[in-house]
Amino acid sequence: MLNEPVDPDVELRGPVPRKDVWRGQGPVIAVVSLGGAVGASARYGATLLWPTATGAFPWTTLVVNAIGCAVIGVFMVVISDVWAAHRLVRPFFGTGVLGGFTTFSTYAVDIRNLIDEGHPLTALGYLALTVCVAIASVWTAARLTRRVIQGRQR
Repeated sequence: MLNEPVDPDVELRGPVPRKDVWRGQGPVIAVVSLGGAVGASARYGATLLWPTATGAFPWTTLVVNAIGCAVIGVFMVVISDVWAAHRLVRPFFGTGVLGGFTTFSTYAVDIRNLIDEGHPLTALGYLALTVCVAIASVWTAARLTRRVIQGRQR
């Protein structure tokens, strides 16, 4: 055992001191928090502008999630294919703003409320539709963004 070769990928110095971890992650945590506040505020504003009546289909949450997924599709193509963004742009906008704007928690509460209010089929439809709309939104937006970028490069 003592004469076994040392794996070069194994860290032998021990854990990184907490001070060094926070120095690198502190700005990321700050921008994610700030972006999350912006995104959640925008989502809350959408619910104030377009409230959902009790027992009604939660169109506001569906539309907010679809818009957020489309924007993330555009954003990820732009920052990966076009623009060399600062290291804090992606955590601020992608994780913070769009993570706060889109909402799995409200989606889950909407489903539970529909079931509790006696609309289980509507809840099931909403459950499936949201997933399909989210995937279609991000995929379509990313694909269209790539086509626009390729068209401008010609």
